[in-house]
This record gives sequence, structure tokens and C-alpha cells, in this order.
Amino acid sequence: MDLAVLRPGELTGADREVWRALQSEARALGAPQLANPFLAPEFTLAVGRCRPGVRIAVVHEGAGPVAYLPFERTALGVGRAIGLGLSDAQGVVHRPGFHWDAQELIRACGLSVLEFDHLVEGQEPFGSRKFPVFGSPVVDVDRGFDAYLRQLRARSSKFVRTTFAKERKLGRDVAPVRFVHDERDPAVLRTLMRWKSAQYRRTGRSDRFAHPWIVRLMEQLFHTRTESFTGLLSVLYAGDRPVAAHFGLRSPSVLACWFPAYDPRFARFSPGLVLHLRMAEAAAADALAYLDLGRGAKDYKNSLKTRELTVHEGMVMRRHPVALGHVARRAPVRALRHAVLARPELSGPADRLLKRVGRLRTGR
Repeated sequence: MDLAVLRPGELTGADREVWRALQSEARALGAPQLANPFLAPEFTLAVGRCRPGVRIAVVHEGAGPVAYLPFERTALGVGRAIGLGLSDAQGVVHRPGFHWDAQELIRACGLSVLEFDHLVEGQEPFGSRKFPVFGSPVVDVDRGFDAYLRQLRARSSKFVRTTFAKERKLGRDVAPVRFVHDERDPAVLRTLMRWKSAQYRRTGRSDRFAHPWIVRLMEQLFHTRTESFTGLLSVLYAGDRPVAAHFGLRSPSVLACWFPAYDPRFARFSPGLVLHLRMAEAAAADALAYLDLGRGAKDYKNSLKTRELTVHEGMVMRRHPVALGHVARRAPVRALRHAVLARPELSGPADRLLKRVGRLRTGR
């Protein structure tokens, strides 16, 4: 395998252009999952400015590159998909017809093991068919917003009716409602992160924004704007007051939904749902194909989705002591989490326990 492992700063402008071209052609060539902005060079380069172990494997065949695999590597050779735990799409971005040997690939990358938690479809050389499968709900808007609303109404006319009624009530009771699809004020991004941190603490989850590198990554991506990639902040306002916001990543065909949050003082108006419907409307107007809501079962995702993609979670490993030790540490935790998520009689009590911890943490 003719492969070079590069640091982010070593990726040439020509490499980035080929990478972007592979993504731009992916949807027309039957691999729309590769058009996800989490698989774009801009995301990898932003993570590389915040994390020291980022590397990019560039595979060449003939005259030029045919595949790119971004990953993070420890000094011991443990590999993680780029942004593991944060990114909602991972894998090799490649030319149609390119096939690889997983063992040969990770060996050439200097890895003993490579771990994924959102491996997209079409990555069979990694053995993804043997990995656990998870649904990633999407909102299709390629036929326009009105067509999407008709599909929602056919499934639950009450949901659509009550959500728009709450939007009107918010306008009457608080202030006129307006939606900004591409908000450029960084102060609103900081407001969103405060809301999300409070939500994590309130629900007993780990606060991602307690990690300075994640805050830096958000700020980097907010200011990243190219023809093929944008960090997109969308905001629902009541008057001049933001009541719900979302930060995600946009490619020419996909809006990857990432961090939504709202001001809990306005929860009775369901501002998060209103925001997502307005985001879908704006995405349709911009000729996007779909919004990817990301892996995970949530009531709001079930209400909004039109279908589901699938992503995989698993590890590719060589017979190596470091790999065996890593799997021994990680596998039991993953197995327990999967068992809880798969059984409602366990996931319900677990969620209530986390919320109880959150109340103790916040003193409520």
C-alpha cells in the first residue's frame, strides 16, 4: 500500500482539493454518507489545531491520492477515529471502487488498534458488518420544506399543529419571533455553550464544554467558512433575546446537527422543536439534501425524522499487546452501555438516576 501518514500542517492544498472533490462527487456516485461535513478536511484540520495526536493517512494509486483516513494516535499506537466521542461520521473518504485491507492499513498507520463510534456505511473492509449498528435519524428536505411538512403531518398532524401553535404563542406572550439561519455573533455561540453546559449538568451527563479543547474547537469551526464547509450557528429569537440555538456543520448537501440547546425559562413554548423546523425550512431553501440529527434515540429526533441512516461502533486491531490491553479496558464499558441502551427497563432507571445526580450537582 502506497501510504503517507501526515500531520495536519503537512497536508498540501492539492491534497485538500482532492479530498473535497471526493466528497463532492460522493452523493452522485451512490455514497452520500461520505459527503458528511464531519468527514471534511476542514473538520480534521480544526481538530488538529486543538489536539496533538491528529494524523491523516493519504493513500496513493497511480498518479494521485485515492483515499484519506483522518485519525488520532497516542504514543503507544492506539488509534481513535478523528474526534471520537464528538464526531457523528467517521471512516475512509475514498474514490469509488477503492478497497483496502484493514490490517495492512492500520499497520501502515503505525497503529495497533483503531476505534470507531460513528463509522458510516460502506466501510466493510473494516469488518463493519460485525460491529454493533445504531440508527442515525435524518430529516430529508431534498423535495422541499412543504413536502417534508406533508410527510410529518401524515404521521402526526398534532405534532406539527401544536409546534407551530407554540411558536405563535411565544410571539404573543414574549416578543415577535424571528429565526436567523447563519448567526455570526460569537456572543450567541457562547450563550449556546452555557445553555448546553447547564443541560449536561442538569441531566447528570459529563459536561463536554468543561474541556477547554472542545471550546477551542467550537470557536475554530464557527470561524471556518469555505465553499464546501461552514460552521453554522442558527438561532431562534423572541425579540432580541435568543431562546434556542444550534451549532452544526454544513457541507453542500448535508447539515450535520450537533449541539442544540434552549433557554429553559421558555421550555413551555418548545423552542427547540420550533428551531429545528425552521432549520429544516432554511436547509431546503439552500438546496441541501438532509439534516443528520446524529446517533441516539431522543423523542425530538423521533418526532422530526423521515428515516434513519446507520452507523457502527467497533475496533479494528492487530495481534499486539497494546491492542489487547486497550480492548480489555474498553470492551466491558461498551458492552454495559449497549446492554442498558438496548433494554428500556434498564435505560429508563439509568436516565432517572443521571437526572437525580444532576439535581444534586446543581443544588436543585
